[in-house]
Amino acid sequence: MERIGIAERFDAIVDGSDVEHAKPAPDLFLLCARRLGFDPGDCVVIEDSLPGVVAARAAGMTVLGYAERTPPRVLAAAGATVFTRMHELADLLADLYSD
Repeated sequence: MERIGIAERFDAIVDGSDVEHAKPAPDLFLLCARRLGFDPGDCVVIEDSLPGVVAARAAGMTVLGYAERTPPRVLAAAGATVFTRMHELADLLADLYSD
C-alpha cells in the first residue's frame, strides 16, 4: 500500500510479519482489532481464502467470504457469509448494521 501511495488512508495495517502465528491462527485479526480499539466481536472481515475465514472466525469476528478464487461452499462451510460479486458487499454490510 505504501508503494502505490494509499497507506496513509488506513488507520491500521498489519500483515503476517507483525504476529507470531499467521493465518489460520487469529493473531493477525486480533492485532488489527486491538490497534483500532475495537472488540473483535464488533469487527467484520472480508476474506477470500479458507485460512483467512478460519482465522477471522477464530478471532470471533463476522466474516464475509468473497468467492472469486475459493469455491463458495468452502467459505460457507468455514463460517463465512458468501458473496460472489463485489457489488453485493454494500448490501451485506448494510444488512449487518441495519439495527
